[in-house]
Amino acid sequence: MTTKSLTTRLDNGIHTDHEAHRAALRFITCGSVDDGKSTLIGRLLVDSKSVLQDQLAGVQRAGETDLALLTDGLSAEREQGITIDVAYRYFNTPGRKFIIGDAPGHEQYTRNMVTAASSADAAVVLVDATKLQWQDPDLELLRQTRRHSLLVNLLRVPSIVFAINKLDAVDDPTLAFNNIRGALQAFTTAAGITARAVVPISALKGTNVVTGSPGWCGYAGPSLLALLETLDATTAETAEAFSFPVQWVEKFSSSSDTSQGRRVFWGRVATGTIAPGQQVKVLPSGQTATVAQVLNHVREPRSVPAGHSAGIVLDREVDVSRGDWLLAPGSVEPSREISATVAWMDDEPLVAGRVYWALHGHRWVKAKIKRIVHKLDINTLAEEDADHLEPNSIGHVELALQEPLATLPYQRSRILGSLVLVDTATHKTSGAVLVR
Repeated sequence: MTTKSLTTRLDNGIHTDHEAHRAALRFITCGSVDDGKSTLIGRLLVDSKSVLQDQLAGVQRAGETDLALLTDGLSAEREQGITIDVAYRYFNTPGRKFIIGDAPGHEQYTRNMVTAASSADAAVVLVDATKLQWQDPDLELLRQTRRHSLLVNLLRVPSIVFAINKLDAVDDPTLAFNNIRGALQAFTTAAGITARAVVPISALKGTNVVTGSPGWCGYAGPSLLALLETLDATTAETAEAFSFPVQWVEKFSSSSDTSQGRRVFWGRVATGTIAPGQQVKVLPSGQTATVAQVLNHVREPRSVPAGHSAGIVLDREVDVSRGDWLLAPGSVEPSREISATVAWMDDEPLVAGRVYWALHGHRWVKAKIKRIVHKLDINTLAEEDADHLEPNSIGHVELALQEPLATLPYQRSRILGSLVLVDTATHKTSGAVLVR
């Protein structure tokens, strides 16, 4: 997974409050391998009549429709029967448009799941009833189910829904649903995860996926799709002070009426709102200027809120380049020291003393792993002392930056509070950093 794709997803998918319910919902399916994620998406596409007949004909195996093939398009995925990369599919119902990300369940591809979750409005965590000791009221959840649940919660995915799948394949689906739901409730309570619902489904048969099945497994709630139609999209961070990562600098001729010959700084407003007359401070130079003009994405002069693209013209010539930030003066104090939670995705363990590139917005700075404070045991949820973080683990680290960055806690801002660590030699995306 490329650094660019992860970064794009870390600061994408923002909507204003009044659009939150009617905007397209971006959700992912996640959970352990072979829990039925791809099959569920295939079922949603087929039962919502979003698949053409020739597409259905192309996913036939031994005379039967293999719904998983509607999302597993890579040759390696079809050969091995697994999901490797995130596949996005689109469909709509009379009440809502949806963008689905089919995230892989293999531990090896956790980095791809993190990429998809970083911009999701909701996550459907699948739980395969046939893999658990469903007869036992004190059953243990699968390790990857716990890991993915913790990750989507850390990444502040607003709505988390658990879907207990393959209940049609157990002898007593009601008992299985009740015991697994109890285990999920105990886990989410201990982990501090707020789940919107626990829904029984059969992705293969289509039970309670699109059409409701009242009373099945003793469940009285809506079908999975009906529930998804009620979830809100992510709202823009308009309550925070203005911040803006500069992505592109455009120079007009002096005869241009659009910018009076001054440079236009283009990008997506991260937080707050920008309008003419506002004071801004440039990071890292520290210079200040007044906004002379703001252009929207079609170059119309108007104020622009968070989550939308803007072109900003300043009242005087200031040295601003790609990667710089424009900030409301006094809003965020830049710092060279960061305490953060990291989801480690590199094949090489994270150790103290290593230096990586850190990407914040469009700005690259060198970051040294100053200290590993602890790692999280995903089984006990205990914080353990550690001198390294192995691949696909979650931990708390302290970073020392070569240059100061203006960050906020990730719980307050998904954009200002997120960074990406990149290996300086291989240029691989190594970790997702969430500022504490």
